[in-house]
Amino acid sequence: MDLPAGNLWQNGRVSSTAESLTIPAVPEREPARQEEFGFTVGTRLADQEGEAFHGRTGTIRTPHGEIQTPAFIAVGTKATVKAVLPESMKGLGAQALLSNAYHLYLQPGPEILDAAGGLGKFMNWQGPTFTDSGGFQVMSLGSGFKKVINMDVVDHSGPDDAVAPGKERLAHVDEDGVWFKSHLNGDKHRFTPEISMQVQHQIGADIMFAFDELTTLQNSRAYQEESLERTRRWAERCVTEHFRLTEERVGKPYQALFGVIQGAHYEDLRRKACRDLGAMNFDGFGLGGALEKENLGTIVGWCAEELPEDKPRHLLGISEPDDIFTAIENGADTFDCVSPTRVARNSAFYTPDGRFNLSGRKYKADFGPLYDGCDCYACANYTRAYIHHLFKAKEMVAATLVSIHNERFVVKLVDDARLAMESGDFAAYKAETLGRYYSA
Repeated sequence: MDLPAGNLWQNGRVSSTAESLTIPAVPEREPARQEEFGFTVGTRLADQEGEAFHGRTGTIRTPHGEIQTPAFIAVGTKATVKAVLPESMKGLGAQALLSNAYHLYLQPGPEILDAAGGLGKFMNWQGPTFTDSGGFQVMSLGSGFKKVINMDVVDHSGPDDAVAPGKERLAHVDEDGVWFKSHLNGDKHRFTPEISMQVQHQIGADIMFAFDELTTLQNSRAYQEESLERTRRWAERCVTEHFRLTEERVGKPYQALFGVIQGAHYEDLRRKACRDLGAMNFDGFGLGGALEKENLGTIVGWCAEELPEDKPRHLLGISEPDDIFTAIENGADTFDCVSPTRVARNSAFYTPDGRFNLSGRKYKADFGPLYDGCDCYACANYTRAYIHHLFKAKEMVAATLVSIHNERFVVKLVDDARLAMESGDFAAYKAETLGRYYSA
């Protein structure tokens, strides 16, 4: 298959050329180094709570360390968790970090990370790393909807090519890939499955995701079907290019490739995607796309029933406590979200009794920690009154301290859920935690 002439990928950047790019044939055998990645299932909730549950503990093995699952993967979009040093992330218990291939492609460029020895070395993070494929940006740049996909409303009243009011469509999807304009300077770029794999191989994360088209709940059933088939074809091309690059990049640690399951809220489409991608030689799977909050557990459960049991499942974009428990008990092994640091920058902090906002006047003379009993650095050393003052004074360290606390809260919440699963106390832990958090 030949890609159209124009601005095509060369040496880590897009350049003008009249030559077409030929997609290599599927390799006859899998890369020998694929055995450097693995997943082992531990305790199963079904053994404790009944067959309705797909949750399990496990261990993901990567060249840069193990991940005990279920685990929350903190998001470091641009090779940094916003306002927090990588060393601090390690100290608060984060097992792995996830960065964004689209953003790192634009700045500083994947060739820089490759020359630095990969994402982990570049940002001084010693543990496992993930990169997403850029599929989210296909949606957000193309439709101009909110950065956080609305999980509450299904609205098919508008056209499939609708753009949010006041926004410009910056991405255009075709069969071979996506043209998009940089949100930084307006330059035009091209992403295809092959380019996404090349970018992610240069970035060097332990776990990468196949290039997919992310739809929203606003898209019609017909478009969901069309997009699902396109994502399937792109997945095949990702596997082909991934294996080619793995064999070519001798001496590099093996990078696992996860296929991304789409299908919105349609059971038949989700199950079809799981069967189609489950038959391909992926190392694991990402559960992506538009999810109705009330059906989150059901959709994750459909996927758990169809996907290979011996491969990990990553749920993209979840961090609210009720969603976390729902995801875990229905079979998600890892998940990520930007919310802990995003809300922290707006002075919101998590506690077992709910989420509160430090901008309130009542905190001006409150000399207690963010939460009495939290073992994070912020709570051990600073008071609500001081951090309240920092926000009022618009000092940057305010976001740092609350981000540390919020990341620790979510990481520990999931770590404790894993321990409860292993001890047989998951149901009681869930009831106590959610009952207290949402009591207000």
